Amino acid sequence: MTKSLDEIAAHLQGYDPQALSAAGVGDFLAHLVDPLRETQSVAVIDALGRVLAADVISPVSVPPHDNSAMDGYAFDGALLAGGTALELEVAGTALAGKAWAGQAGAGQCVKIMTGAIMPMGLDTVVPQEFTRLTGDGRVQIPAKLLQPGDNRRLKGEDVMQGRPALRAGERLGPAACGLIASLGIAQVPVTPRPRVAYFSTGDEILSLGEAPREGAVYDSNRYTVHGMLARLGCEVIDFGVVRDEPALLEAAFREAAARADAIITSGGVSVGEADFTKAMMKQLGDVAFWKIAMRPGRPMAVGRIGSAVLFGLPGNPVAVMVTFLAFVRPALLRMMGATVTQPPLLRARSAEALRKKPGRTEYQRGVVSTGPDGALQVRITGNQGSGVLSSMVQANGLIVLHHEQGNVAAGDEVDVMMFEGAL
Repeated sequence: MTKSLDEIAAHLQGYDPQALSAAGVGDFLAHLVDPLRETQSVAVIDALGRVLAADVISPVSVPPHDNSAMDGYAFDGALLAGGTALELEVAGTALAGKAWAGQAGAGQCVKIMTGAIMPMGLDTVVPQEFTRLTGDGRVQIPAKLLQPGDNRRLKGEDVMQGRPALRAGERLGPAACGLIASLGIAQVPVTPRPRVAYFSTGDEILSLGEAPREGAVYDSNRYTVHGMLARLGCEVIDFGVVRDEPALLEAAFREAAARADAIITSGGVSVGEADFTKAMMKQLGDVAFWKIAMRPGRPMAVGRIGSAVLFGLPGNPVAVMVTFLAFVRPALLRMMGATVTQPPLLRARSAEALRKKPGRTEYQRGVVSTGPDGALQVRITGNQGSGVLSSMVQANGLIVLHHEQGNVAAGDEVDVMMFEGAL
């Protein structure tokens, strides 16, 4: 049963919509957003970025046989027990793609190619570059070079038949798609792409192609949000810019709720703004308005309109991107059924002192690089104003200064949320 916002809030310790911590936002959204229940079957070639709806059970073992990891000579590893150099007769050649039909006898080896099935009774491969051929075609193997079983890939060491190769909830990257293909599986079950409707609000917002006018700014949020949603694999429903007129806002929200699983807006959620966005959100849905203890991005609205989850983001460009990365992206991954929704935080040494007051979480734009000593270091990109979009372009991650954290001295380690794969 879907819980109301009041019911969710009642179960969260210390919930205060006027002073909500970043961690509190994450806890609330974890209760608000449910995974989509439908399942689709897609071709592996189209599965990149999708989330598995069920475990992938391997129909085969990979590799299907013990095979050689090297071009070299296969022999019985028991011959190494004496600890002396070996000189073996070559009984034949095993090629990749088919089994060698012969049988190696005592004192014999088999020339073998990478990926070739290990001949019966042989379990060790010496790389050819470590051997020497004698004039009569025998192979000499130096002493104390190998251990029994070296350079042999075992049957099923990658994936064993009948066992899960990938678990439900995993977001498929290139390696996972390759693994699925290696099992001979052509179609995989995935969750649907969330349908996300987006629009910017405000009479001061210009769409591209409109003539400039005093006091107006071109809409960058539409393009950054669209890009972040596309990177995430969502189906984006673009409503463009909606003016501060009740009839237009009502029509946009109603249509968005009817067509989408989630709605994202930017602008119109700050305290005291002279517009109708907040009023329309309240009129049409179950919506909470938060003041989050964070910088940038203090105001935010969340809730539901119909069955669609609503995220009302602030209007400043950097604040929109930060709140999306910190809160909306993990919530949408949860909607997609992903088991991992939060990005890992890297530790890097701050190249400079950073001012920070305890009692709020700060996200500062940073550039992570490798320092002279080989350790990761991070520096800020300069002006950290919430409207300075160029600072996000220059950055490759967000320095996360946590709620209780204070000033950072140069050389102190800090957490960094990297952009790769998100922006």
